[in-house]
Amino acid sequence: MRLFAAVLPPAPFLAELGRAVDPLLALPGAGDLRWTGRAGWHLTLAFYGEVPDDSLPELTERLTRAAHRTAPFPLALRGAGLFGGRSGGRSLWAGVAGDTRAMRLLADRAEAAARRAGLPTEEHHRFRPHLSLARSRTAPVDLGPYVAGLDGFTGSEWTVGELALVRSNLPRSGVPGEQPRYETVAAPPLEGAG
Repeated sequence: MRLFAAVLPPAPFLAELGRAVDPLLALPGAGDLRWTGRAGWHLTLAFYGEVPDDSLPELTERLTRAAHRTAPFPLALRGAGLFGGRSGGRSLWAGVAGDTRAMRLLADRAEAAARRAGLPTEEHHRFRPHLSLARSRTAPVDLGPYVAGLDGFTGSEWTVGELALVRSNLPRSGVPGEQPRYETVAAPPLEGAG
């Protein structure tokens, strides 16, 4: 099964972001982007890829320990940015504000949980908290107007209280625009002990 660890913002905070994103869908070129499904909006902490079924119990236990050692922390969705270069980008994302240091620590712990569970991990990249909104279908495009459209967005703050282990069910129908379906497998609470 294809798994990742994430922070799942509560629905009211995603609705705030949705109201800010809606006007972007009317901008020229918006139809050329592949927009992420709102039902799947999340903040990825660690991507595990394909995980054997028999590794799930230990991974879940390791993530539970990581959550137990991490105190709840405040976050908010703010602004936007892009990946892919200054002249053109491939990915538009919403930014994150609040205790990003605690979020980075939780991401490191989620990655370490996979290693300790015996799962292969990809080369470590500097963690950059973000929520993916859209991707270019082909070559880099000018995402500047989209970033500018979200520049003033300031979402309300919430307290992150759990670490989600999420299963990604990839589209199988071949229908253009079909989105992955996400299923929360485990969600141990952040307890802040030790």
